[in-house]
Amino acid sequence: MKILVVGAGIGGTSAAIALRRHGFDVEVVEQVRENKPVGAAISLWSNGVKCLNYLGLHEELAALGGTMDHLAYADALTGETLCDFSLAPLLEAAGQRHYPVARAELQLMLMEAFGIDEIGFGKRVVGLEQDDAGVTATFADGSQTTADLVIAADGSRSATRDHVLGRTVERTYSGYTNINGLVRADPAIAASDHWTTWVGEDQRCAVMPVAGDRFYYWFDHVTPSGKDVPREAVVDELRAVFGHWAPPVQALIDAIEPGTANRVEIWDLDPIDTWVRGRVALLGDAAHSTAPDIGQGGCSALEDSVVLSWMLATHRDDPLEGLRRYEAARTERAGDLVLKARKRSAVTHGHDPEATAAWYRELAAEDGSGIIAGILGNVVGGPFG
Repeated sequence: MKILVVGAGIGGTSAAIALRRHGFDVEVVEQVRENKPVGAAISLWSNGVKCLNYLGLHEELAALGGTMDHLAYADALTGETLCDFSLAPLLEAAGQRHYPVARAELQLMLMEAFGIDEIGFGKRVVGLEQDDAGVTATFADGSQTTADLVIAADGSRSATRDHVLGRTVERTYSGYTNINGLVRADPAIAASDHWTTWVGEDQRCAVMPVAGDRFYYWFDHVTPSGKDVPREAVVDELRAVFGHWAPPVQALIDAIEPGTANRVEIWDLDPIDTWVRGRVALLGDAAHSTAPDIGQGGCSALEDSVVLSWMLATHRDDPLEGLRRYEAARTERAGDLVLKARKRSAVTHGHDPEATAAWYRELAAEDGSGIIAGILGNVVGGPFG
């Protein structure tokens, strides 16, 4: 059985690896001409890490992951620590270490595991036609390929999603833009084994350790969508918005080389229940585009990949049933994570000022148990428990 995977992001490549492990003939196409991940890094919580371990990538992932043993919150303006606690109870409860990972390095790891030379770059799907024999994909360059199944992992702006749903769905702006990148770790900013977040004025700034003695940083800027800020001017934007925040935040801004920061508007997609149409199935952001507020976007795509491979492997004689079982197993779980992230975003970004102020007060009294329980509530429910 031949399976065409559209999209070579985290979801697409992990699905391709998982399907190939079960003996399927897999072809991967990607519309961009070279590997250019959006965003500097990604949080891989235990549910996502377990999926990558299942794909045989335990050692490779551990080499890329940062050592994040503690979590701290601080007041954005004074720099005063609100709470600081060990993540050891989370590791013990989840049974797997979590890893912040540079996105480009994770993407390259997955591509190399599948075979980067086997990925068809520069192949943008412009049409899908299916019948009882298979699916024919037509690309922008006029070429075509035929497969028994198509897995549409082409991101939040998926072109193939319209084929599955029979309509176009609109994304929703989350109310903030995320500015992110990588800098050298520096104790003037934060401890190198901490995930440290400064909160205030309905906005956030955070650093997380990744391999190579680096920090992954991000700022949440509450601002209207559609602003055109040149990449070389993003640091100036940070100074204008966050220039009065605490000294560690200023040290972080000073460490950012102009022109290196990513500026990404945060949009999500209302949960959808239909992921499958005949021989075509959605996966990852194409099915459940989510805000990054609970760190589950990539992890959810990895869960999709594992479950998809299981369902098709156990329904080889009826792959359409396998796709239906995949849809049934994943829609509720993925939709729940989208709504949790949306709810979390509303609190952290001042949609209800009283709720945000209450959250700040809660952080000042937090001993870690509440936050760890919240993280566990997100990671539990995937294919590995």
